Amino acid sequence: MEVSDEAQVPPGPYVRRARLLYHSGATTHCHSARAAGTPSRSAQPTAARRANPEKITVPAGTRVAVVLENGISTRSAKPGDSVYFHTNFPITQSNRIIIPVGSYLRGELTESKRPGRVKGRGEFRMRLNTLIFPNGYTVDLKAAPRSADSGGKETMDSEGKVTGPGGKGKDVGTVAETTVTGAGIGAIAAGAKGAGIGAGIGGLAGLAAVLLTRGPEAELPRGSTLDIVLEREIVLDGNQIQFTNLGQALPITPPVVRQQ
Repeated sequence: MEVSDEAQVPPGPYVRRARLLYHSGATTHCHSARAAGTPSRSAQPTAARRANPEKITVPAGTRVAVVLENGISTRSAKPGDSVYFHTNFPITQSNRIIIPVGSYLRGELTESKRPGRVKGRGEFRMRLNTLIFPNGYTVDLKAAPRSADSGGKETMDSEGKVTGPGGKGKDVGTVAETTVTGAGIGAIAAGAKGAGIGAGIGGLAGLAAVLLTRGPEAELPRGSTLDIVLEREIVLDGNQIQFTNLGQALPITPPVVRQQ
């Protein structure tokens, strides 16, 4: 039986190496195609979360405890001035932290009026419009304060307007003090008749001082604590929220001691 030349001659070393490289490349290509076409199981949930992030709704009416970073006084405040706060208590939902301690809020004054010389109290109003999380995530909001602890006699109405104390008692004291002083000087100079004249002059001087002097300014010192209320809901991106991060409490500057 005749045998062909191809069967008789064994493949040389170069032929065997070429066949080996060919099969190795085909196997690698197959594995690469399989890896590219089918993502790993561990990567699938992460990709799904990024493609369909959880939306977290913080409802309108939610109260947020904040601390004032910069003092406000009707002596120098004007509409458009910025106000800054930070949160000092976390907000949770379904046992998860959605707004941590140490988040920042920014707003602005919408009204500011100095107290009058004869009547009218100092007052101002503010709105908050930006919330910044510790990781830099920023959302728009619409909120206003509802209560404040400033260490003074300021009051706040249901719409967030801060009103300073009245100066009526102080005005009466000023007139009375100058009247008594004038009477004393008149009595020393001219007896009883001089006392009456001096009292009248002193009373007029006190009244003039009242008319030329403004009442107490409305103020919120740095470090004042407030409750703000969300006036409309805000929607948060779940991928940006660290649900187990309580946040970091920032040092609180106590309000200055104020004269009552």
